[in-house]
Amino acid sequence: QVQLVESGGGLVQAGGSLRLSCAASGRTFDIYVMGWFRQAPGKEREFVTAITWDWNGGINTYYADSVRGRFTISRDNAKNTVYLQMNSLKPEDTAVYYCAAGRRSRSYKVGDAYDAWGLGTQVTVSS
Repeated sequence: QVQLVESGGGLVQAGGSLRLSCAASGRTFDIYVMGWFRQAPGKEREFVTAITWDWNGGINTYYADSVRGRFTISRDNAKNTVYLQMNSLKPEDTAVYYCAAGRRSRSYKVGDAYDAWGLGTQVTVSS
């Protein structure tokens, strides 16, 4: 019902920046949360950030402690796209980044709570 496509990954030096995009299509009217997760080789998938909205148009953002102050999530309603601006990148940020969408906004930190996932985009930060 919902399709997600990530883009914007690449290779960057430590301290640099990247901007990831997640374009949503299909039945997007029942989506109330979109988030980003990442998975590095040999590690489990971890929550990065999420953005939620409600019937009144209220928007909230949430960040993992490891990225707070460096990463920013935003949403463009007209383009049905969520962005992840990543600044001051560190080698430990290297991972495949996945975009996810769901309707259970109170479970934004739990990957299993999301209903749709993109295929991922590689982010590599060199030292």
